[in-house]
Amino acid sequence: MIKILWFLVIFAVVVIAHEFGHFLIAKANGVRVLEFTVGAGPILLKRQGKETLYTWRLLPLGGACIFENEDGLDEAEKKKKEEDAAQAQELIPDTERDRSLPAASVWVRIATYAAGPIFNFLLAFFFSLIVVGMSGTDGTKLISVVEGYPAEEAGLMAGDEIISLNGERVHLYREVTIFSQLNQGRDVKVVYERDGERYTTVITPRYDEQAGRYYMGLTGGIYEKCGPIDTIKAGYYEVRYWIKVTYKSLFMLFRGEASVKDLSGPVGMAQVVGEVYDEASEYGILTLIASMLNFAILLSANLGVVNLLPLPALDGGRLVFAFIEAIRGKPVPRDKEAVVHFIGVIMLLALMVFVMYNDIMRLLK
Repeated sequence: MIKILWFLVIFAVVVIAHEFGHFLIAKANGVRVLEFTVGAGPILLKRQGKETLYTWRLLPLGGACIFENEDGLDEAEKKKKEEDAAQAQELIPDTERDRSLPAASVWVRIATYAAGPIFNFLLAFFFSLIVVGMSGTDGTKLISVVEGYPAEEAGLMAGDEIISLNGERVHLYREVTIFSQLNQGRDVKVVYERDGERYTTVITPRYDEQAGRYYMGLTGGIYEKCGPIDTIKAGYYEVRYWIKVTYKSLFMLFRGEASVKDLSGPVGMAQVVGEVYDEASEYGILTLIASMLNFAILLSANLGVVNLLPLPALDGGRLVFAFIEAIRGKPVPRDKEAVVHFIGVIMLLALMVFVMYNDIMRLLK
């Protein structure tokens, strides 16, 4: 039970941060928010505010800020939607002016759509500061170089600090590790520092039959405590790392190097939280908290990146339409945009069902 509670708390905090971003910018610009909800399905808890209904729903499947006339429905549908909302939520219609989202300026809409992912990145950064303050950070200094492996043959030694890989600046040893895992054996141009001097070499990773992947032969990842300024820098690098991992994983998915079967939904995430709890709880409450915060950082950064994808129904898809409007000076017909987002919602729901099915099948194995 405690594992499920940990998952629900992490899920709620990450989703609330995302939706609060939308909510805050919308309200600050006078846009009416009909409902602020966490989860999906039947309502478990609700509270009626002055004009917004706040709800907690049964299924941990995201959340939403429901705006007045969000998808630009025609007038008959708009009127019916407003009447239904007023009846269900006992709202008093504001007849002074149109406070629907489509009536707001294009820049207000852009800010509102972008605010959700931005708040996820800010939450991830805040949690990163706590984690780095507790545990330190894993710099790119090498502990050792494996004898007989390509890194040793290329001249690297223990104590060297990795600066960049194929021109990509790295600040955490995990960036070196993930680069090695995703590089698929291609040559790596390595810039490293030794005794204050920078050198360049090329490493050709070697395939390990037993492990089933390529290795350069590097060992690193010592965690070191940071001062206040370095903690801020390391917190930024931490968030950047998880953003990088997310979009690189998505590129692998789009290129066919990974499968949708590798995706995880709420069931899979709850299972991961349970595994993290089992591993971390043995080392005390501080280790457990740091581990759970690390998972929250991953989840928040992941949600921010995914929502910025230019796909229908996601924040990124809505931003695409808003930027088109800003460039051409007039909106795409609202009914056509609504149809695109509706199709996107159906596709996302189908993907969620598929992912949940795979999660359950993995759980039953």
